[in-house]
Amino acid sequence: MAVDYAVIVVYLAGMLAMGWWGMRRAKSKSEFLVAGRRLGPWMYSGTMAAIVLGGASTIGGVGLGYKHGLSGAWMVFTIGLGLLALSVFFSARIARLKVYTVSEMLDLRYGGRAGVISGIVMWAYTLMLAVTSTIAYATIFDVLFDLHRTVAIILGGAIVVAYSTLGGMWSITLTDMVQFVVKTVGVLLLLLPIAVVKAGGFSEMRAQLPDEYFAPFGIGGETIFTYVLIYTFGMLIGQDIWQRVFTARGDKVARWGGTVAGTYCLVYALAGAVIGTAAKVLYPNLGSADDAFATIVKDELPMGVRGLVLAAALAAVMSTSSGALIACATVANNDIWSRLRKVGGRGGGADGGPGGAEHDEVRGNRLFILIMGIGVIAIAIALNDVVEALTVAYNLLVGGLLVPILGGLLWKRGTVYGALAGVIVGGGAVVGLMAAYGILANEPVYYGLLSSLAAYLIVSLATRPTDEAVLAAWRRRLAGEADDESPGTPSEPALPVG
Repeated sequence: MAVDYAVIVVYLAGMLAMGWWGMRRAKSKSEFLVAGRRLGPWMYSGTMAAIVLGGASTIGGVGLGYKHGLSGAWMVFTIGLGLLALSVFFSARIARLKVYTVSEMLDLRYGGRAGVISGIVMWAYTLMLAVTSTIAYATIFDVLFDLHRTVAIILGGAIVVAYSTLGGMWSITLTDMVQFVVKTVGVLLLLLPIAVVKAGGFSEMRAQLPDEYFAPFGIGGETIFTYVLIYTFGMLIGQDIWQRVFTARGDKVARWGGTVAGTYCLVYALAGAVIGTAAKVLYPNLGSADDAFATIVKDELPMGVRGLVLAAALAAVMSTSSGALIACATVANNDIWSRLRKVGGRGGGADGGPGGAEHDEVRGNRLFILIMGIGVIAIAIALNDVVEALTVAYNLLVGGLLVPILGGLLWKRGTVYGALAGVIVGGGAVVGLMAAYGILANEPVYYGLLSSLAAYLIVSLATRPTDEAVLAAWRRRLAGEADDESPGTPSEPALPVG
């Protein structure tokens, strides 16, 4: 295993080095939180694909393939469909808004007063997403170094927190590009063909496994529908995804770069399912489907290649973890803490300005990443059930925020009171129904989404329409005519990167 260890150590050292390099570039709030809004198509596509394809898509995707065959691709496939829908229909408008968070978009559209409540819901989602990604380190480091679960979480989490805190979005962008390349080589170009060959080829796989393993809808129509509700719609509104859209140099980069990343996700989905199906032929009696990835890597790959593929799994987890962490910290600082300080009369954090104000903004956001990172590691150590935590996160996100966000983008008659009603009723319904039906039940997201829609429509129609001046300012921002990134923040030149 010495060669494999060397590959992993070099990879981890490289992540820290890029964090240090990114710190030298992140001199303003825009640079630190959204990489100066100047990523070109190649870097944008790579980083977007990296963040959406995390440990659940890699280890979990192979596990679903082991359990259900080719139809196990549907979970990751719906993620790709969501990214395609976001890129084609919404990303250009989102990029032109020049905001930092989803809650800022809601305030722009509805004229304020929606930010803190929506920010709390979004913060809960990004926190749980970061926690579930951090827990996944335990599986990978256990295979690599036979480490205790707590030590593995602290080691992996500390590296992500370190490079994210140092350089913000610049560090995360650079590390994500490396992680994208490592995942492509490790999973698509190495593990996929080796797994199929070791299983005897597709003809042998078909001979060894039942026909339902090769049925496109074998996983079940209700399961696929739930994946669409949770993951496809979740891709449309998550802060972690929107924050990457904000990094695009322009709306064309956001649209076409995201389309490339979404297409890549579809390929990755099928690859994971095929690897899992091959693992079922090789190891028909594994205790857990989620052990399929680690088992086939550990037992079937040659020295060196094994290290690279495990680095690919580590890359998948780190990319999602770092993206969720900076999203969580951004929401906590900009949407919750700064607003509460204003309410308390202490003044909010400056949104910009020359010299010291920009430096203070970077320092404040860096501090929040560090605090949130330490909290994420602590929760990950205490929490055992990854699936339940991730389900809670996506149920809250979709049930509470999908309707107000898409309603704001698509329906002129929506009002701030309708948006608040949609968030509160939908989020409350999701929490209550999870308590009644169980966290993993489908009913909470179904009925939570319907109740949010009903509340949004009824209250919006029953209240006074949004002020025309607010809508006019909103339309200017959507058209890219605003001069400011946010109130008081001069926009920065769009220098080409990538």
